[in-house]
Amino acid sequence: MTVTKMSWRPTYRSSKFRNVYGKVANRESCFDGVPITKNVHDNHFCAVNSKFVAVVTESAGGGSFIVIPLSQSGRLDSHYPKVCGHQGNVLDIKWNPFFENIVASCSEDASVRVWEIPEGGLRRNMTEAVLELYGHSRRVGLIEWHPTSSGILFSAGYDYKILIWNLEIGEPVKMIDCHTDVILSMSFNTDGSLLATSCKDKKLRVIEPRSGAILQQQGCCKNHRVNRVVFLGNMKRLLTTGVSRWNTRQIALWDQEDLSMPIVEEDIDGLSGLLFPFYDADTHMLYLAGKGDGNIRYFEITTEKPYLQYLMEFRSPAPQKGLGVMPKHGLDVGACEVYRFYKLVTLKGLIEPISMIVPRRSDTYQEDIYPMTAGTEPALSANEWLSGINRDPVLMSLKDGYHRPNQLVFKAPVKEKKSMVVNGIDLLENVPPRTENELLRMFFRQQDELRRLKEELTTKDVRIRQLELELNNLKNVSPNNV
Repeated sequence: MTVTKMSWRPTYRSSKFRNVYGKVANRESCFDGVPITKNVHDNHFCAVNSKFVAVVTESAGGGSFIVIPLSQSGRLDSHYPKVCGHQGNVLDIKWNPFFENIVASCSEDASVRVWEIPEGGLRRNMTEAVLELYGHSRRVGLIEWHPTSSGILFSAGYDYKILIWNLEIGEPVKMIDCHTDVILSMSFNTDGSLLATSCKDKKLRVIEPRSGAILQQQGCCKNHRVNRVVFLGNMKRLLTTGVSRWNTRQIALWDQEDLSMPIVEEDIDGLSGLLFPFYDADTHMLYLAGKGDGNIRYFEITTEKPYLQYLMEFRSPAPQKGLGVMPKHGLDVGACEVYRFYKLVTLKGLIEPISMIVPRRSDTYQEDIYPMTAGTEPALSANEWLSGINRDPVLMSLKDGYHRPNQLVFKAPVKEKKSMVVNGIDLLENVPPRTENELLRMFFRQQDELRRLKEELTTKDVRIRQLELELNNLKNVSPNNV
């Protein structure tokens, strides 16, 4: 297969998105005074849904993140409550696509936790998670919710493993163990039947997640070192960002059924920051945002040549630490908003909304830019998906605004602590720590467990003494009654 090199010479074609522009929210709609984390881990550190924005924060002793209702924009109080149950830095956070008060986090303490945020946001620090999931032997760097199933969560750790958690029982049910180095990114196709991963071993993989089988694997491609990967909806294509052999930032388009060579490659620039790809399946638009850059480039993707059509660039002088993305049902359709970023500006402690808008003169609903989109109803239960069933997302229209037809309730399982065996391996067995930090985290975790057990023993000793006294009283009373 011949690789097509793209040129920056503009080629003009009719597109309804060629005049899309980025609009920064006014100061009153921004979130100011946010202690954004200074962690250098390559993640967004920000997650958004139609109710809340969650941001990983800088904190001493353990990891934390804050959850702010979108209606409470403006300057943040310095004592604003945090979600602070982790014992190590929080590395990733993601909102559940179907339960808008449920957020998952993963951390350097090798745990994944699921939290339920009360309506209206936090009033005091939250330390108790709905679920604490232990299964990785090293820190957990990535989490992803399944796009169509209500109770399936994926986590990728620095132990090179991906665990699939069934939250209906609160345990890992599958382990994908085909990577030879740290997993850099994960992306699902539309119905969640395929998982694409990029890895530090420089290989791109397409995996059947339930069996863990590798369906396609990129060979040694010296021209393009993959960093991040994203599925392009139902186009049977993948897009990766990475670095060329000359260390220029680059994007590449791949056929998901043939990863031997990219369909097309395009050099972006010579900067060093990681390029994050964001794909909108409804408009077929790709957004590229570099870590530490101030600009966001956007393209239109087609199934025919030239495949990638450069549209325009949003520019800003403030460098971005990370970006959160608003789900479709949270957009302002009246303003013809097709995408919204929440940009983290660390130096200013600022979260800045950026709306991508299609300019239209008419005030009526623009049906051509808002097709039926994935809604907030799950298509499958966790057990249905695990049994091998695939279903496309349940679609919704944005015409009448966002109205949820029924209120789902997230129920956490009540379970006893026990060993977790996946593929014949006990995930909770003692794994030797590889670094001093891991040793310290393991020590503190064991100290907490010892403290809890001592308290439990003391409580039981007191109860035993009380029962003994009651028994003696009964013995003393009974002869007198006779």
